[in-house]
Amino acid sequence: MPQNRHEIAISRLSTLLEHISVQAKQTDQLNSKQKSHRLIENNNLFSQHLFTTESDKIFIYVEEVKKRLNEFSRLYALSGDNPNKAEFAKSSLQRIEQQISALMNAIQSNQTMHQAAQASFDARKNVRVKAAKAAQLKQNDVYNKMAKSVLLTSHQLYQQLSEHHEFERRLRDMITEREQQRIRSKSANTEKLSQEVLALHQRLGRCRKAISSIERSIEQAEKSKLR
Repeated sequence: MPQNRHEIAISRLSTLLEHISVQAKQTDQLNSKQKSHRLIENNNLFSQHLFTTESDKIFIYVEEVKKRLNEFSRLYALSGDNPNKAEFAKSSLQRIEQQISALMNAIQSNQTMHQAAQASFDARKNVRVKAAKAAQLKQNDVYNKMAKSVLLTSHQLYQQLSEHHEFERRLRDMITEREQQRIRSKSANTEKLSQEVLALHQRLGRCRKAISSIERSIEQAEKSKLR
């Protein structure tokens, strides 16, 4: 008994699916080795209206179509002379053919899709690299500003220390000068010179106290450089 056109279609689609299955396995294996696949591996390849499967593996969708074709073949054989047999066969085969067409398009466009994903992957990587470089430059800028501030502070402190040492020297000279004047002066001037000497000693004490404070600040600044 010759095969009718639906039986021929079933045989043809079954052979085609075997060929697509081999291609799907090869494509899935290739995709698993591509970093760009990470960007699309959580996306379903096809519409939920076309497949019930949810996966990034093409082979799994092929298996769904094989099951659908086997189920259709079984039901078609059991339908006998049912008047709705032709309509059932037509709608079922159309659905399967749509699925097979979608699978073939997915395999053919796989490389293009992953090239686009790779471009996106590279762009994201470049953004991360640029962001890391910008963060590093910002950190270096902050460090340089801090270092410059420390150096500037140290310079200012040493300048202040030098000025206070000069002030200390002048006060000592003034005290020595007033002491000599007091020794040489008449008794009428002695009291006034003594008061001046006392005031100069007080100023000298404050100057030396300031010198000690500046020296401690310099020590702290020098330690901060070593951290």
